[in-house]
Parts: sequence; structure tokens; C-alpha cells
Amino acid sequence: MDDLDDDLETLEENPQNKKKLEKAVKELRGYIMANEAFIPNYGDRYRHDEMISTAFVESTVNQVISKRFVKKQQMRWTQRGAHLLLQTRVQVLNEDLRNTFCRWFPGMNVDQPVELKAA
Repeated sequence: MDDLDDDLETLEENPQNKKKLEKAVKELRGYIMANEAFIPNYGDRYRHDEMISTAFVESTVNQVISKRFVKKQQMRWTQRGAHLLLQTRVQVLNEDLRNTFCRWFPGMNVDQPVELKAA
């Protein structure tokens, strides 16, 4: 940001646009400073083989949800229904759903294996 400020000082042409650019840079600096703790260091993540993007997850979720929200579908989700379904799916993927049920239903044995009966 300091380098950008220095570069702005060297601009002499079109002072009207320079003021707009200086204002935008000042706002960007404020945003970055206010959100510094939440801005990932992508270079560090890349070097440590950590996830950089969740775009593939977001894309899948958008495809699944948007298909159910489209008009002319026999069954459509409400926003609340979609939200609850996603919460349940995340608990399944994190292997937390059984513990949640055990909290809701204290008589349920968390250590007991699940037995599926053939229909």
C-alpha cells in the first residue's frame, strides 16, 4: 500500500481522476487494515499444501440448490429447508450428526453400532 501511495504522488496528469484514485486507495487501505486478521496469506497456504479456494464446493452447492429453487420443478426447497439440509449434510460429512442426535435423545447409545435392517 505504501508503494501505491508513492506511485500516486508521481502522477501529475488529470488531477480530477487523481483525487478519485487517492480516495479509493485510502478506502482500500482502511478495509485491509480493518480486515487484516481475516485475509488469508495464500502464498503461505500454497507452500504448506493447504486449501486455497473453496470455489469447487461453492459451485457444487450452487448447482444443487439452484436446481431445486428453479420454477417449474415438481418439488422446490424453501430457503429454510435448504439451509437445514445443508446443516445436516455438513454434520454428516464432519461425522457429528450422531453426536447431535445423542444430545437430542439422551437414551441413544453413541457407542452402539448402527444396524440397518433390510426392507
